[in-house]
Amino acid sequence: MRILGRGKTALSIKERYPAASIYDDSNKNEYNSESEDMTIVSPGIPPYNELVCNTRNLISEYDLFADEMPFSVWISGTNGKTTTTQMLQHLLVEYGSQSGGNIGFPLASMDKFKKIWILETSSFTLHYTNIAKPNIYILLPVKEDHLSWHGTFKDYEKAKLKPLEIMLKDDIAIIPSKFRNYKTKATIICYDNIEDINKEFEIDSSKIKFKEPFLTDAALALSVSKMITGKIDYKKINTFTQDSHKLEEFYDLKKRIWVDDSKATNCDATIQAVKTYKKKNIFLILGGDDKGVSLIPLFEEIKHYNIELFLIGQNSSLLTNLSLQYNVNAKKMNTLELAILEINKLYIDEINSIAILSPAAASFDQFQSYKDRGEKFKKFVNSLKI
Repeated sequence: MRILGRGKTALSIKERYPAASIYDDSNKNEYNSESEDMTIVSPGIPPYNELVCNTRNLISEYDLFADEMPFSVWISGTNGKTTTTQMLQHLLVEYGSQSGGNIGFPLASMDKFKKIWILETSSFTLHYTNIAKPNIYILLPVKEDHLSWHGTFKDYEKAKLKPLEIMLKDDIAIIPSKFRNYKTKATIICYDNIEDINKEFEIDSSKIKFKEPFLTDAALALSVSKMITGKIDYKKINTFTQDSHKLEEFYDLKKRIWVDDSKATNCDATIQAVKTYKKKNIFLILGGDDKGVSLIPLFEEIKHYNIELFLIGQNSSLLTNLSLQYNVNAKKMNTLELAILEINKLYIDEINSIAILSPAAASFDQFQSYKDRGEKFKKFVNSLKI
């Protein structure tokens, strides 16, 4: 057995199979491209990588553990899959569930004796998966993302739909209505909005404490929980605590509200964030690694907002040009700290205004992760003097 990559997934598999050889770009000269050995690829390695292109017997982490995977729920989509996964785990933990995949435990570290695996599943993993399948598949809306990895939106979308091709007649997929005609043997339940989900599963969303976009995530989690347990547990879902860095509001020393939405690493996530505050005067920190995705939909959304942009990161010049094109006020600040200092000067009306970090971009151009970006954002804001 061979393993490609040295990240969390790869190291977990190596721990499970100590005799396996492990490779990445640092030792690719030692790699035998003629070998027929089964080779597990880490999901972050793109299909155009030299080692991937020169491998004959390539499988995913999911395929490796397909035979020992218990009843499983896979959750994918562009935004909301982490929250939906966490919410479903919160609802089903008493029924013997364990969550993992793209968050938490890699599959090699998961307990095969658990009754249910709840797996946040990335498009990267799905691209390489050809054997394993879920019993229940939740697909949240699919928007442009990770185009630098997949190449085109069509290929990204195809990866998200791949489980449908493998699923069987006893399996269930909850998917956006636009995919209702996709070929599959699974039972399909389609939705366009939360009202469709509520109607299908007889959910009263007024009994759920969360606001959008998390309200839809909660409804989807309750839907699957109902299929498994036979009940809708409003009390339990309302005890769920949201992760940091997702529309996380906090106050500075002047009692002004700032919003840490560093988890918004794509255009659609930022659109959902600004919609939440569209009646406010918005100071929006934007920019980073946009992963090759067009940000035009964001500017189409905000062009009529009372909004000012503070641009940081490697795509700040591109964002500057878009701001000029759409006549949106913007300042090129380059760094997060400078953006915060500039907003601090302008943020006078604490009642009708709001300051948001929702970058519509990955963080790796200037930070270690979106969490690092979010923590630095809060640190810089909290260090502002009265």
